[in-house]
Amino acid sequence: MVQPTKLGRAGPSLITYLSIIGFFAIFSTTISKNPVLPLFSSALGADEAMIGLIAFVSPAAGILFSFPVGVMADRIGPRRLLIASGAVFLSAPLLYLLVVDPLWLIPVRFFHGLATAILGPVAAMMIYSAYPDAKGEKSGIYSSATLVGRTIAPLVGGILISVFAASAGLMNYRLVYVAAFLASLPVVLLIFGIKEGGRPEGSDRRVTLREFGERLAGFGKNRLLLSTALVEMATYFAFGIFETWLPLYLTGAGVQEYLIGLLFALQVLAIALSKPFFGALSDRTGRRMQIVLGLLAIAGCIAAIPLTAAVPVVMAIGILFGLALSLVTVSTGAYVADVARTHELGASVGALGSIMDIGHASGPLVAGIVIGSVGYAAGFAVPAVLALAVAALFVLAGKAGGESANG
Repeated sequence: MVQPTKLGRAGPSLITYLSIIGFFAIFSTTISKNPVLPLFSSALGADEAMIGLIAFVSPAAGILFSFPVGVMADRIGPRRLLIASGAVFLSAPLLYLLVVDPLWLIPVRFFHGLATAILGPVAAMMIYSAYPDAKGEKSGIYSSATLVGRTIAPLVGGILISVFAASAGLMNYRLVYVAAFLASLPVVLLIFGIKEGGRPEGSDRRVTLREFGERLAGFGKNRLLLSTALVEMATYFAFGIFETWLPLYLTGAGVQEYLIGLLFALQVLAIALSKPFFGALSDRTGRRMQIVLGLLAIAGCIAAIPLTAAVPVVMAIGILFGLALSLVTVSTGAYVADVARTHELGASVGALGSIMDIGHASGPLVAGIVIGSVGYAAGFAVPAVLALAVAALFVLAGKAGGESANG
């Protein structure tokens, strides 16, 4: 069993430490990607296909490694993995400074993706272990902190690129990666302020491939865990389509770009402000009904998008979609922690992260194929239908598992 992780001295709480770590970590990785990565790749000579491949490899690291990281966290404890993620956060930005060929960005982006692939499940595991009666509220606080970092980073990156646009060569792009390195310094310093309460049972034994397989099979056989992971996948499938294709739909309808930017800013604000509240609500009233209501709202919002291009209506839809996203995602991880056995918490949270990344990465691709063939109405209908189907599956899995609607 993983012992609760604690601070090595009196001072701020664990959730405060983790939230500050999450803010700077996600700021660092996001500023390395938005908006600099496609611009830097293009300046190095990458074509459209290469730029797409470079963008894909970082999420691929999350798909491949979130689950193994969770299994390892169950065995060796979260702190050593947290230190490993800090080392990647610190070193990866410096590698961009050495890149002179776009092909080099592929391994660099994959390596950088390992940082968040490790941090995500490990931080969640630490929060769920340390706050068993406030999983939703505390995870909501952490998630909001990372969201603030994710929101500010593109603005700072864009300013740096613009201010130093007249610099020789690729200097303005490289300065963004210097900023990413500087943002990673607090991450490493704060990680070393966290101590582990005890070594997990069996931590002296190596993790074998057989154990990975057993944990994955166990997750797949648990209807409650698997259906919750499908909820996460469907939610981020819809979100990936929303953030990728809504701007193109609106610009095609004549909506000005600054209004689209305002829509996304308001949506982010709605998510950041609501997550701690919805998390605390799920701690008090149960998570299953909250998840189902959120999925139904996601389906309704995204299906309504192609019905109008009126800015006030689309703004309202965007904010409601953000609230629905918050309602679901703040509950799914905490619910998995409720259901999972203690010694398999990391594996369960890691599997949830991997399946989420699959949904987030595949959504824009699937919608692109449908929109190109049939149009926007069908493209936005696909995630709505998927959300409704998964909501029904989640309800049925709960009944089969003996869970009440408010469980």
